[in-house]
Amino acid sequence: MSSAASRILKDVFGYDAFRGQQAAIIQRVAEGGDALVLMPTGGGKSLCYQVPALLREGLAVVVSPLIALMEDQVSTLDELGVAAVALNSSLSADEQREVAERIRQGEIKLLYVAPERLVQPRMLAFLQRLQIALFAIDEAHCVSQWGHDFRPEYLQLGQLAELFPNVPRIALTATADKRTREEIAQRLHLDQAERFLSSFDRPNIFYRIVPKDQPRKQLLAFLAERKGDAGIVYCLSRKKVDEVAAFLSAQGFPALPYHAGLPSELRSYHQKRFLNEEGLIMVATIAFGMGIDKPNVRFVAHLDLPKSLEAYYQETGRAGRDGLPADAWMAYGLQDVLLLKQMLANSEGNDRHKRIEQHKLEAMLALCEEIRCRRQALLAYFDEELAKPCGHCDNCIDGVQTWDATEPARQALSAIYRNGQRYGVGHLVDILLGRENDKIRASGHQHLAVFGVGKALNEGEWRSLFRQLVGRGLADIDLDGFGGLRLSETCRPLLRGEVTLQLRRDLKPQTAPKASASAASQLVRADERATWEALRALRRRLAEEHEVPPYVIFPDSTLLEMLRSQPRTLSDMARVSGVGARKLDRYGEAFLDVLNQGEEAAPAVVADLRHELVSLARAGMTPAQIANQLKCAEKSVYNLLAEAITRNQLSLEQALDLPEELLGEIQDAFLDGDGDLPPAAAIAPMFHGRVEEGVLYCVRAALQSEFEL
Repeated sequence: MSSAASRILKDVFGYDAFRGQQAAIIQRVAEGGDALVLMPTGGGKSLCYQVPALLREGLAVVVSPLIALMEDQVSTLDELGVAAVALNSSLSADEQREVAERIRQGEIKLLYVAPERLVQPRMLAFLQRLQIALFAIDEAHCVSQWGHDFRPEYLQLGQLAELFPNVPRIALTATADKRTREEIAQRLHLDQAERFLSSFDRPNIFYRIVPKDQPRKQLLAFLAERKGDAGIVYCLSRKKVDEVAAFLSAQGFPALPYHAGLPSELRSYHQKRFLNEEGLIMVATIAFGMGIDKPNVRFVAHLDLPKSLEAYYQETGRAGRDGLPADAWMAYGLQDVLLLKQMLANSEGNDRHKRIEQHKLEAMLALCEEIRCRRQALLAYFDEELAKPCGHCDNCIDGVQTWDATEPARQALSAIYRNGQRYGVGHLVDILLGRENDKIRASGHQHLAVFGVGKALNEGEWRSLFRQLVGRGLADIDLDGFGGLRLSETCRPLLRGEVTLQLRRDLKPQTAPKASASAASQLVRADERATWEALRALRRRLAEEHEVPPYVIFPDSTLLEMLRSQPRTLSDMARVSGVGARKLDRYGEAFLDVLNQGEEAAPAVVADLRHELVSLARAGMTPAQIANQLKCAEKSVYNLLAEAITRNQLSLEQALDLPEELLGEIQDAFLDGDGDLPPAAAIAPMFHGRVEEGVLYCVRAALQSEFEL
């Protein structure tokens, strides 16, 4: 079996060796056994059922919760030459009948289906008449009633064990603590399944958490070194998502909003753009998440505190799925804690559920205030031990300055107690600093014993201390008392002088170290930049022709290996990781052409090819002149011009000098139909010999931008 699996891995998927536990999982399922697989995002979960599907006779049924996720997987498999279809509500009745007939004829190898459709009696009866190779239940944590991705229809998937007793089942998830794993096994009747628990560690992600201090300014500083990178910015509220997306766009960062309050067509359109285009930023609530398979997301930023470490791990895990460097950045403050506690208090659920959620929030806070290695603390939550500090988080790189906060903390706790445990941080700081304002005088707090005792610290230091007292569980927010602070039971030993307290010293913004260098800037050297951009431009053109996201053609990791290994022949190209037989046949020659232009395609020094190109176009140069100036292929110039038009860096008039009549004819060709604009390749035959195909890309990009206004 292992040699057959290895052959499929190389011939179909283009990889030389399995990673981690993939080989053992594949063997288990291929031989007819059940498996419960916990593997981090980007660890290669899909191969664990796709390879056995190709090894076993019959139809493999993959349960997936989102249409976008299904379509992405089907596109990827189609490019690999594997017969796969998705059966979902986006298909018409005729299309669904056609899919059913192809399945009956044995033409389909993998069927992707939503759980609510799979458990319909008609669907189950249809499948019982077929030879089924396996059932794969993806995103299996959706079965957990305690999780934020809970899907009630997942609870009905347990019946597959009874209806198909001899068909192997594999349940897969990237996020499941011990309790959730037990819940998956119990509800899906996988008690006898072999469990494969991979490390939760994502070593390519750099973690940084900073206290909020003008968060938008902080976000801009983080993004400044990441221009051109794709990323996700998470916010808690819909209103904030809209505001931050508009703010980033105004600052020159192409950003799109995504939340449940937007029309579903617009959400789908924004998601499609994020998957299909390079360098877009999605500003989103947690409504945007599951099923985001884009491997080259270079950063995930949180402008608000996630409500649990599971959520934080899952959301940050959407960065760097290709294994290349990525960043997880977060700014948080005490206001976040107040907001999340209010949401929890107002949520549905019994007291037990709310207690569990409260503990999860406390664990999230503890990570924010952690003075040890962040990665060690994060993995420990998932019952995994990291033997030594990771060396790849802010605490490891910057070091954490701590100070003896025992006496100031006792003063702060005393201030909370003496004012009746019903005032917020601002008022408490005023008491400790001895500020005799109207509110202090009205409440008579200028007569408290603690009034003015805290002048050794400034306001920022006191606010940091109160935040950390809440983070450590020594003080709590009283929601019934309008957000005032109150003492926790755990603060008694500190008040009695039985223990000391070390707190972290917040780094001042001007002395704070720079965030880790932009993940993308670590990928390619300056002298490689032009060839890298030419490879990406070719990938974008092919992706548009085939109507798939660019990473479906080749992920960044494969392009990077091409760049470094410089294959000269098709047999060299076949050795590049991620280049299988089908893709070698389809795309090998085109990518070799770009690489074999070598120095001719790459100017000696171009600090930023895009910036240079935009400047030359604005100066009135034609695409041919720009190609000559930058010493790269003219088709690469057209692709980059189209991208600049999409980003609103260039107008169509600046990019091209087209006769008005011809421009109108091209625009009419794109607009002659309903729905989305057709790909440029679809109308290219109409203009063959009259204009370069690249001209069509630019006109299409301009029309697309107009639609979005």
